[in-house]
Amino acid sequence: MVDRGFTKAYDYALATMREIPYNRWREYDPEDSVRFYALRLREGRYAEEQSEEDSRRRTDWRFLNELKKELKG
Repeated sequence: MVDRGFTKAYDYALATMREIPYNRWREYDPEDSVRFYALRLREGRYAEEQSEEDSRRRTDWRFLNELKKELKG
């Protein structure tokens, strides 16, 4: 992540990778994650205000839901 220029802070990138192990992505609800990070972006004034209805309309979870079904088996 640092080598490719996504971030300059190696320590933060390493901590992030350790805190969210790869195999845990199936445990998280993607809609809750999007809402959580959308709120953080609004708090930091990186994103404009939008309603939950806007969020629902702009996201399509069909692919991820199908992928989760296939990988459970």
